[in-house]
Amino acid sequence: MKHLIKEIRSPAAPQMNDLCEQLTELSGGLQTHSDWPSEQLDRCAEAGVFRWFMSEEWGGYGWSDEDVVRGYLRLSSACLTTTFVITQFVAACRRISASSDKRLKSELLPELAAGKIFASVGISHLTTSRRHLAKPVLVAEPVTGGWSLNGVAPWVTGGRCADELVVGSSLKEGTQVLMVAAMNSRGIQVENGFELVGLSGSQTGKVSFENVFVPDSRVLAGPGENIMSSGGGSTGGLQTSALAVGLSCAALEYLKVQAVHRAELQENLAALEQQMEQLQEHLFSAAIGQPSCSREALRTEANSLVLRSTQSALVAAKGAGYVEGHRVGRWCREALFFLVWSCPQPVAQANLCELAGLEL
Repeated sequence: MKHLIKEIRSPAAPQMNDLCEQLTELSGGLQTHSDWPSEQLDRCAEAGVFRWFMSEEWGGYGWSDEDVVRGYLRLSSACLTTTFVITQFVAACRRISASSDKRLKSELLPELAAGKIFASVGISHLTTSRRHLAKPVLVAEPVTGGWSLNGVAPWVTGGRCADELVVGSSLKEGTQVLMVAAMNSRGIQVENGFELVGLSGSQTGKVSFENVFVPDSRVLAGPGENIMSSGGGSTGGLQTSALAVGLSCAALEYLKVQAVHRAELQENLAALEQQMEQLQEHLFSAAIGQPSCSREALRTEANSLVLRSTQSALVAAKGAGYVEGHRVGRWCREALFFLVWSCPQPVAQANLCELAGLEL
């Protein structure tokens, strides 16, 4: 069968081309909040994608950070929605891996690596979303043998399809706790995903909790102060920039095809390709621990490039690209995602300055 793909153990493996080709073919079917990339994720599991991010101890391939970035670049150029869903899965896995509870890790990580279960995260309210509110949106209260959760996780990707959710909660005294909630627990209600400007197929929306019991054995970190600042990576890290660059790659590939017979596109294409090459060098340098710029500067550049490259592709596509269903129009909408998702304030300010034509 066409969709059968051998496991991809290196970002340079030829099977990567097969997987990305199939993800590209399927990408147009992810347009509304009722869509979900189930077939795409099945093919990724078949190809061993979920093992890229796990250590060999738990059934993974133990890819280096540089290889992971290369993998993200390829996947996101094929289907941004699927790749974004995978980043939320990876965020959950990293938080579980950072736990000191080996029993819990041995219970969950091999199943996650094999793609047998799916996990996501509900942590944005402890990082960039709703932190300004006086009252926490999700509160944990200690009870016999564990914790009782009440409130809402406002931004959860794939809640309806998740088996496990890494969720952060506040305590009444102001500290925080991070735990793994089984999504079949009594009291969990998953609302329909938001109809987003782009990536609606990620089914990102609210998950409500009403007296949801989570045992002590499933606590990953805390109670403590600022539990999100250690373990499992930080918001707005390399992966989001890598996804922006990956989408830019798709747009530039489209421009390259159009420029073969259209001389007026060639100068624009050459300039964007030069910027892409430099940005990829910054990404790889950061991935190997030898950054050539700050992560905020890298994200600022990635945001800028993804907006300009997708809009350049739209100019090249002309009216056809503005018709609903055309991939270039979809890319333009998806590019807006990077202005709002895990976007640190300095990056947002830098993007605003660029849009206004102001010097930084």
